Amino acid sequence: MSPKTSTGGSRAGGTGGGLMTPGRVAVAAVAVLTLVFIFENTRSTKIRLLIPEVTMPLWMALLGTGLIGALCGVYFIGRRK
Repeated sequence: MSPKTSTGGSRAGGTGGGLMTPGRVAVAAVAVLTLVFIFENTRSTKIRLLIPEVTMPLWMALLGTGLIGALCGVYFIGRRK
């Protein structure tokens, strides 16, 4: 970099790298709300998996689908890069 374009060590306008960024706060809030929603739904429910029908707590089904969705998101973001 030339001296004209260098920031000279100032952090103005750069990434702060702080622990509490707005993105991290938003993700933490969504994660907490998701966990509250999952653990409020504890009744057993019947779920059909292609052919067999299984009975499991609703929170397990919600957590499982959430994990599958998160893994799919990570996979597609990884393929984009």
